[in-house]
Amino acid sequence: MSPFFGIFGLSSASWMFKGDGEPVPSADSSGYADAMDGTEILKPRRLRSSRDMSVAACTAAALFLTSCQAPTSEAPVLSPSVTNDVATDLAAPWSMALLADDTLLVSERDSGQVLEVSPSGAKHVVGTVPGVRHQGEGGLLGLAVHLGGCQDNPAPDPGTGCITVYAYLTTSLDNRIVHMPLLGTPGTRSLGPATVIFDGIPKAGNHNGGRIAFGPDGMLYATAGDAGNRNAAQDPNSLSGKILRMLPDGGSPTDNPFPGSPVWSLGHRNPQGIAWDEKGRMWASEFGQNTWDELNEIVPGGNYGWPIVEGTGNDSRFRNPVLTWTTAEASPSGIAIEGTKLYMAALRGEHLWIVDLATTPTARSILVGELGRLRDVTLTHDGRLYVLTNNTDGRGTPKPGDDKIIGITR
Repeated sequence: MSPFFGIFGLSSASWMFKGDGEPVPSADSSGYADAMDGTEILKPRRLRSSRDMSVAACTAAALFLTSCQAPTSEAPVLSPSVTNDVATDLAAPWSMALLADDTLLVSERDSGQVLEVSPSGAKHVVGTVPGVRHQGEGGLLGLAVHLGGCQDNPAPDPGTGCITVYAYLTTSLDNRIVHMPLLGTPGTRSLGPATVIFDGIPKAGNHNGGRIAFGPDGMLYATAGDAGNRNAAQDPNSLSGKILRMLPDGGSPTDNPFPGSPVWSLGHRNPQGIAWDEKGRMWASEFGQNTWDELNEIVPGGNYGWPIVEGTGNDSRFRNPVLTWTTAEASPSGIAIEGTKLYMAALRGEHLWIVDLATTPTARSILVGELGRLRDVTLTHDGRLYVLTNNTDGRGTPKPGDDKIIGITR
């Protein structure tokens, strides 16, 4: 069965430091202390609502109550085998996109480069996406590939056909999506001219979202963070804090839940992983603020509660996550699914989470602390599992050879 496939740094905000020296932004003008992805604010934070007071009460009564949040996993940690380094010495990599010949395209956030990585690990710079502006967590983020576009590629690779590469990037003005023809053959591939298909997604030093993927319906989906404007996540007329659905040319499908709009779901803080299971259900991983990270089942027009709710709530206007983790356990990014088994890369948590979606979702973790921060995960066509580390983005502790694509036994 072929699987569906599915930045950190400093902004211009004021900063405080945790005990380990990791920078985090100070409280915003509303009095709330906010966190960059994968961090935890140590200064006191104002409770936003009775929902926050409920969370506080749950925390205080943790020894007696176990149902304050959606179920988390306490299953024993497995000991997987790291089979091989597929590629090494990557610089702040962010996304992997798999081609039909099992070649990977890898984005590097800061440089704006797209690399070709062969199954043997040979690397080749395919090109630099024009207009990339790295600041904080922004830069060249998600990649996706789509068959077609032969009008821009008169001599396609016979092994893969005509391929168009889509990229989500931060510019000096916004976050946007471009596409480019992939030219040439393995080892000599290059990117053709970039065409902007969608722009105007608000950008910031953090919370840029950035994951893109084609769904089983042939539509392009993109995750957009709240870009530091939390209230915009609840505004259906804003692109911030949303999951977007668009035609391959960037237009809005007529069957989207909000007529004439690319908005597919709202109420998100910083979703960074999307993928579909064998039943056609869409799933998304999402960074919480200081308390709960989430795995959500995404439905058209669904409202996932941010900033009114973080984690599980009791407000019927909002959909609850199917699983939650503390921010120390997860800080999730890319996901991939085979059948009904979901793999989720965790940055701060330094775990690879495996979620069984067949019935009531349950989770277990592997690779705990072994490889450092994990940014993305993918499955090859023959079922091999690859993870992408993210230790060179200014937030991790690089080891020799970082960053890497690593093969993992399952």
